[in-house]
Amino acid sequence: MTLEPNRAELRSRGTSVAHDEVERFDRIARAWWDPEGDFRPLHRLNPVRVNWIRSAAAHHFGFDAQAERPFEGLKMIDIGCGGGLVTEAMARLGADMIGIDASPESIRVAELHAGKQGLPIRYRRAAPEDLVGERARFDVVLSLEVIEHVADLDSFIAAGAELMRPGGAMILSTINRTLKSLALAKVGAEYVMRWLPVGTHDWRKFVKPSELATGLRRHGLALTDLGGIVYDPLRGNWSLGRDLDVNYMALAV
Repeated sequence: MTLEPNRAELRSRGTSVAHDEVERFDRIARAWWDPEGDFRPLHRLNPVRVNWIRSAAAHHFGFDAQAERPFEGLKMIDIGCGGGLVTEAMARLGADMIGIDASPESIRVAELHAGKQGLPIRYRRAAPEDLVGERARFDVVLSLEVIEHVADLDSFIAAGAELMRPGGAMILSTINRTLKSLALAKVGAEYVMRWLPVGTHDWRKFVKPSELATGLRRHGLALTDLGGIVYDPLRGNWSLGRDLDVNYMALAV
């Protein structure tokens, strides 16, 4: 029995790339590394995301999360890497990193920034489906704030699962589809606080944890951990918590 992925089956599900989303991110790609620009919320959120990844992955692989480079020897892919905010953080923690994104402008920005930092990250303009069949396999498949932007969630998860090595892990972060997230992550973030350009998110594409678990299970993965990310408007910062109503992170194995 062949273990090679059925690429025709993946194609029949459709590509996960939403071209209107790619065009939107192309237009603002130059702002990726501006901490006060269009991606300001991600800059504020990034340390919290990185800490959760560090803890979850170290626990899964039996590494010391407090080590200076706990991911030394791990091969990771960052799907939908954008300008490389998380990709660079993982590289600094020792991971052998490749970042892919469907936005050519985002990839260009990521390459330039990583080059200036002296980080040996490989970037490609690609969708995860493009890597299926190339025999590329990774210990960790990362995808942060991406699945709420894809055209075909099932195709996206299927490709990500195919890219995982046996015993590997998939780590995702996204936004729950609740009335609270509609008020805060859509209306509040785009129209009231003006943290994000209007139209950045479509609330209908937000994903409930139960829906994510079902999609992962369909492709042989089990959702084993969830963590909420909560914004404190009084302090103006993000922290990890148990509230999954808006932003949350997930570990699947």
